[in-house]
Amino acid sequence: MARYKETNKKQGQFIPVIFEEQILPGTIEYAICDIIDNHVDTSVFDARYRNDITGAPAVPPGILLKIILVCYAKGIFTSRNIEEAVKRNVTLMAVAEGLRPDHSTIAAFVTSLTDVINKLFVEVLIRCAQLDLVGGEVFALDGCKISSNAAKEYSGTIKELEKKKEKLTKVLESLMNKQIQGDKRPDNIEKRKKKYEDKINKIDKFLRNTKPKPGARKRELKSNVTDNESAKMKSSHGVIQGYNGLAVVDEKAQVIVAAEAYGQGAEHDLLEPMVEQAEDNLKRAEKRETIGGSVLIADTNYFTEDNSRYCEEKKLDAYIPDQYFRNRDPRFGKDYPRRKSIRKNLFSKEDFRFDGKGNCFLCPAGKKLRYDGKKNINGYKGRRYLAEVNECVNCELRPRCLKKNAGRRHLFIVDVPKPKTYSEKMMEKIDTAEGRDIYAKRMGIVEPVFANITVHKGLSRFTLRTKKKVNIQWLLYCMVHNMGKISVKLMMLIRNLSLLLVFSRYYVIIKKSFSEYCI
Repeated sequence: MARYKETNKKQGQFIPVIFEEQILPGTIEYAICDIIDNHVDTSVFDARYRNDITGAPAVPPGILLKIILVCYAKGIFTSRNIEEAVKRNVTLMAVAEGLRPDHSTIAAFVTSLTDVINKLFVEVLIRCAQLDLVGGEVFALDGCKISSNAAKEYSGTIKELEKKKEKLTKVLESLMNKQIQGDKRPDNIEKRKKKYEDKINKIDKFLRNTKPKPGARKRELKSNVTDNESAKMKSSHGVIQGYNGLAVVDEKAQVIVAAEAYGQGAEHDLLEPMVEQAEDNLKRAEKRETIGGSVLIADTNYFTEDNSRYCEEKKLDAYIPDQYFRNRDPRFGKDYPRRKSIRKNLFSKEDFRFDGKGNCFLCPAGKKLRYDGKKNINGYKGRRYLAEVNECVNCELRPRCLKKNAGRRHLFIVDVPKPKTYSEKMMEKIDTAEGRDIYAKRMGIVEPVFANITVHKGLSRFTLRTKKKVNIQWLLYCMVHNMGKISVKLMMLIRNLSLLLVFSRYYVIIKKSFSEYCI
């Protein structure tokens, strides 16, 4: 009969742990610790503390920053979960160097980074530039919509929120009537009563202290009782209450060179501030004056006349398609859903015959369109030809020639075309084979970055409220992404160095053997 060694689950054991040996080169923990210890100036936090004479010693800011970044890299982003992880995870114990900050210390530190978060982000970017991870030739701009720490149900215009308050008040009155009539479960009614009273008071306090949010075209934007700086926006997961995390990503190693969180779904007015931020960051990281001459790729959300003009004035080689650019792409074939033509089945200019002797046009029904002089219509200079009103009223071909409310047919022959707008120039650039190929790079540059942050790093929602605090969390995650690129680069350098040492050792042995053979 077989015999096995005895085991005891209740047996305790002291395991010697050397913190320094737990952080191995080539890991994300090693990269984070190396950057914070050697490449980030943590002295900017010293002015916050006044405990040089009295008061307990504080947890070093560098330690707190390392703990938070390592936890974000592992998908742990709430302060209580970070506190618990530092107590149980040996690697995090090594990162914390034996300290155990509580959740209130961690939360207070994160929310206090408003003034220094951009400086920290740039210092990490400088390290990326030192390791040759920033190419500076091709950039992609896009946004990632992420849920906020706010209830979508408490979102609406001021009138909608007032109606919601009235509805909750009626429900509360109904509960009070039940209590007066003698309900069999008075305790349950008291709990529900307290619940509805809190909701009513919360909405009432918000309405008393908040004004309507103005939007475009004099339309009121929806406010939110919990976090009024967040917005209701469409995402790939449906309509969410959240923030739009924007990022400008460099093509070479997918390093984020600029990032900002905005409480709006529309992105058409955000291209300029993001480009300016990217230029300022690269100026500090790479000592370059401008990003003019670089390629910028963005999706259809950024296609406007102002953005096209800005990119040309900035000397950026921008590729921003309009929403109908695929309709013009021959690669999609005839089966691709096309834009509906406004003049469907109507006669075009080619159906009218010009009579040079009479300086007039003949319509498909054989009637004349007389010369009406030279005109300037919307910047186009040319000649206009008009038909007689009486001739078009009872014409058999009228349904194929005019719209329902049109009086008579006219033709406008363009002699001097209008100067092309910046948008039209952008559309022509996108329609070229080279433009389509360059724009196709966008998805491969920026989308994997968002996938890494939201899926691999676990940022499924923001835990903080208000734009300033949410922006801190978004920039911290972008820093973690860049540090991941640094860790890969360091691992490759370590591997190459190891191979070099091995080959150099064999080279010495072979050289020595060859020398002995020659003798």
